[in-house]
Amino acid sequence: MAKRDFYEILGVSRSASKDEIKKAYRKMAIQYHPDKNPDDKEAEEKFKEAAEAYEVLSDDNKRSRYDQYGHAGVGGAAGGGFSGGGMSMEDIFSQFGDIFGGHFGGFGGFGGFGSSGRSRTRVNKGSDLRVKVKLNLEEIANGVEKKIKVNKYVSCKECSGTGAQSGSAYNTCSTCRGSGYVTRIANTLLGQMQTTSPCPTCNGEGKIIAHKCNACSGEGVVRDSEVITIKIPAGVGEGMQLSVSGRGNAARRGGVNGDLLVVIEEEKHPELTRDGNDLIYNLFLSFPDAALGAPIEVPTVEGKVKIKIEAGTQPGKVLRLRGKGLPDVNGYGRGDLLVTINVWVPKNLSKDEKATIEKMAKSANFEPNPDSSERNFFERMRGFFD
Repeated sequence: MAKRDFYEILGVSRSASKDEIKKAYRKMAIQYHPDKNPDDKEAEEKFKEAAEAYEVLSDDNKRSRYDQYGHAGVGGAAGGGFSGGGMSMEDIFSQFGDIFGGHFGGFGGFGGFGSSGRSRTRVNKGSDLRVKVKLNLEEIANGVEKKIKVNKYVSCKECSGTGAQSGSAYNTCSTCRGSGYVTRIANTLLGQMQTTSPCPTCNGEGKIIAHKCNACSGEGVVRDSEVITIKIPAGVGEGMQLSVSGRGNAARRGGVNGDLLVVIEEEKHPELTRDGNDLIYNLFLSFPDAALGAPIEVPTVEGKVKIKIEAGTQPGKVLRLRGKGLPDVNGYGRGDLLVTINVWVPKNLSKDEKATIEKMAKSANFEPNPDSSERNFFERMRGFFD
């Protein structure tokens, strides 16, 4: 099922400001919040859908890629990218809860999802990774699956990412009493101001490990490498960035993994030049082939194809082979192959060849004879310079 347009989901125009996008998301999140709509699957899906739209449109880089490439630019066509529908409510609240003025999902009267007003501890988030992948035109035309080795933080196998030794208990943080947050009240000229921030003792986790894992020193992650399979859709272009959700650095002591950002680099083709979804090929003909016509083979991303050169074909003419270009990354058809005709003039001639050409030059057929449109153009240009 095709994804809906992110601007349409939030009900804003494509020129909407960040404040307008934030306001629209807050309104939808309050309307469809699970605490306000218990056991309503449709409301829950709309809540997640709005979170996915906001995650992209609130980020300048992601929004730019989305405006240029659609869902494929943020991983929609690659099977990756942030997906509100694929993440838990904890993930959504941990990333966006702050815009509501609460911990994670405090909506001015509503608690977090399933919390009934309960405080939420902080959810760790792993950092994103960025890698470059080189593709040739054939891979771009057909889409490709690439396996790449990435050096990253992975979950510690010794403690299964908990950061604690086997059988070790967790102690409730005495500073925040397990809430993960501390509240401070300061007296100002405007009265008392209350601020809430992650607990500095437990880093917002609400608990402290009694005995840390020796392999990861209690972090829950270690440095290692991983082979990751990336599915790249057909039609991607130079500089496009795809996102593979959850394949970045692992989070400390559990939580949400970061994303793997895949930047596309195009390898130059020896014969074809890309122009958007079209491909351009410069065909050099001998004079006899241009004058007499001939069957000629030209390259495409799918192999050689034969085309017929009509007798009297002039230099500069462009032949269009429809559908022989590259597919659009968003599925809107396919480009063409544009064959530009050039006539090769030999530099070194034998005595007999010179004599033959001199003989032909005396024929009226070898005098320039542009058609009426070309003559009118030259006449206009002559008048312009006169």
